[in-house]
Amino acid sequence: MTPGELAGVLGEPPVPEGTWEREAVYVSAAALRRRLPAGELAARVRELDGVAAVEVRGQGFLRIVLTEPVVDLEPVAVPFEPAWPDFPRTWDNPGFVVRYGHARACAVRRWAGQLGVPAGFRPEELSDPYHRRVLRVLAELPGRLAGREPGWESFLLRLALAYHDAHERAPAVPVGDEEPGPVHAARVRVADVVGKVLPGPDRL
Repeated sequence: MTPGELAGVLGEPPVPEGTWEREAVYVSAAALRRRLPAGELAARVRELDGVAAVEVRGQGFLRIVLTEPVVDLEPVAVPFEPAWPDFPRTWDNPGFVVRYGHARACAVRRWAGQLGVPAGFRPEELSDPYHRRVLRVLAELPGRLAGREPGWESFLLRLALAYHDAHERAPAVPVGDEEPGPVHAARVRVADVVGKVLPGPDRL
């Protein structure tokens, strides 16, 4: 299942809930907005591959638990170019944080090819809390694209900070004598998505 398929059944993008470090959860008020029976909509969502559980809450809110986090591997470009200055290139400058995140993601793609990281994406390999946080921020993208006040500046900064943590604490490419494997392939795909979403030069 992709985020687009889930949104297609609901009729709108759902909203990610929680940190996703232990479980990937969305909530949706689509049944209320579309004036559909919540139980009927929940049953349709349950039929999707990758859905572990759907709970109807309150007047029709759905709480959707996924078996594994999902990510759109071909995200739509963010229609926003921040006006942050390029300098100073310090962590106090959000422009540097975001552009450096993009450059780091691009570097991962280059290194992956040089180090023989296999192709492929298995979301179950992304069990570390750092990449789960990246996926949680990325899960906001469809809703922000559809919203009237997307808040792109804060979104890009949060995504960049989460990615910097993942890059440093759970490397996407093998370290030392480590052999490349499926976990590296999954992390490289996340880097590819982050590089498509964050604006900036490929090298700093």
